[in-house]
Amino acid sequence: MIGRLVLAPGVAVPRVLAPLLVVAQCVLTASILIPAVCLAQDVPGIEICTAEKAMERRTSCLQSNIDFLQRTINKLSADHQQKIDAAKAQIEALKTTVISLQKIVNDLQASQKKPAEDVNKAPPAAKETPQARDALQTKDAPASKEGTK
Repeated sequence: MIGRLVLAPGVAVPRVLAPLLVVAQCVLTASILIPAVCLAQDVPGIEICTAEKAMERRTSCLQSNIDFLQRTINKLSADHQQKIDAAKAQIEALKTTVISLQKIVNDLQASQKKPAEDVNKAPPAAKETPQARDALQTKDAPASKEGTK
């Protein structure tokens, strides 16, 4: 193929990417050739100290386990204290929200009671007076007479 490198059957790479492939191959080769001794590190954690025969080494192993556990406990307690503080702050914010919502509900209930009280204290003109009752009875009386005929 012109302008492309063939890596495998069906896999072609443009010539522009060819220098990148060479660099990637060099990096991969270099990482493989690095001795494993250079990569070894002391990873903190719990060690099995019973395998040690010398008392000094066993003591230092146990001390290292104690130090690791104390650091872990301190780190976890600090993390949990942060979470507790954040939860307390959130609870306080929610309390203020609830108080403001309770005030709004109380205001709404008070505003609904006022119109209800106004309806109950309607002016006496709206209530039936003896004259209004007589007028209603005179209107109903002729209708009842017509129905009897």
